[in-house]
Amino acid sequence: MRKRKIEKLLREALLQGGKMELALYEYELEEHIEYWYEGLKADHDEFVFVVTENSGDVAMALITKDKTVFINEDARKKLLEFWPRTYNANMKKLIPMMARDLANDVISVNGVQKEISVNPFWALIFVSAIKAQSVGSVTGGSRIALC
Repeated sequence: MRKRKIEKLLREALLQGGKMELALYEYELEEHIEYWYEGLKADHDEFVFVVTENSGDVAMALITKDKTVFINEDARKKLLEFWPRTYNANMKKLIPMMARDLANDVISVNGVQKEISVNPFWALIFVSAIKAQSVGSVTGGSRIALC
C-alpha cells in the first residue's frame, strides 16, 4: 500500500509538475550532498539525482559533475534539459523503483553516465547502484539503461 501511495506522489511531483518541499530537502538531503558528489566523481557520472518522500512531501536534488546543485523544481527542470525527449519515459520506468526504495526507507540515489555504445552515438545510462556506504541507508536501486 505504502509503495503505491509513494508512486502516486512521485508521479505528481516528477511527471505532473507538482510542488516539492524545500524543508524536506533541507531535512533529508542537504547534509549528504558532498557524499553523493564524491560518489558521482568516483563513478564518473555526468550527474546524480536524488529523490525522497516523507509524510506525503517530495524533495529532489540534482548534482552535476561541476558540483552545481539544483533543488526541487529546479532539479526537475534541469533533468528535463538533460533528457528532453526521454524524460517522461525514463521517469515512468524509474518511479516504481524509486518508490520501492522509499517505501523501504532508502533514499533513491540515481547516477547517470555517458557511455560509448557499439554505434557512434552517446547513450545515457542510468546507474543506481546499491553500495555499502558509511552514511547509512542513503542509496538504493539497480542498474538499467535509459536512452
